Amino acid sequence: MKIGFIGCGNMASAMIRGILGAGLCSAEELSAAAPSAATQAKIREELGIRCLSDRECAGSSDVLFLAVKPQYYEEVIREVRDDAAPDTLIISIAPGKTLAWLSEQFGGKRKIIRSMPNTPAMVGEGMAGLCPGDYVTEEDLKLAVSIFECFGKAEVVPERLMDVVTAVSGSSPAYVFLIIEAMADGAVKGSLGIDYEAEVTSEYGQVYTAATAPVILNTGAAGYGNSTSTAAATTYARQGCINVACGNRGKQDSYVNESG
Repeated sequence: MKIGFIGCGNMASAMIRGILGAGLCSAEELSAAAPSAATQAKIREELGIRCLSDRECAGSSDVLFLAVKPQYYEEVIREVRDDAAPDTLIISIAPGKTLAWLSEQFGGKRKIIRSMPNTPAMVGEGMAGLCPGDYVTEEDLKLAVSIFECFGKAEVVPERLMDVVTAVSGSSPAYVFLIIEAMADGAVKGSLGIDYEAEVTSEYGQVYTAATAPVILNTGAAGYGNSTSTAAATTYARQGCINVACGNRGKQDSYVNESG
């Protein structure tokens, strides 16, 4: 089985690492496409998988993940729709792109699954919602679930709930960080004398800090807001609260002033 990713940002990279770690596919069976030279280098050097063009990736994959930002979906689909085989299982990870819209863009009787993963996939603790289209078979759906279980858990939900999944599961890591920081601030304010770093190392804190810290270290708080389409993450990054993941306490105000 060959799995391809068009787009290889933080989420796709986490998914690829999970698939490799679980042994579901070998590196030779995985491919990814990305426009920037830096990301192409990451695909080859860090992930160790094939780096292809969008069209090559679509044409050689049994399962094709669309992992670009939502605003690029129409352009990418138009480019690759004739290269993907009719029986290719296409999985979208974009918020707000409905099955009807995706089907219209691809045309024909395509096997399409709409999904919503979240950032804790970076440490194998993701929670994803999956919604199959009309032409997805039971075996296709089982395969998709098994892929998502390589980096967390997955639940099949009706499409009417996908926006709820996006709001709750997709956005919750940002809110959890905010809650953890508020509890830590309360402890400090109450003069408990507990070291700040120790206060954020609850089980939740460890999971979510580990999941998003790599993003922050590589791109900064603004980068985290840009790497996700969820309102919560954008709000969270704008407030600068995500600095808690790196121990950069006290930098929130400067970030908020810079971001407006």
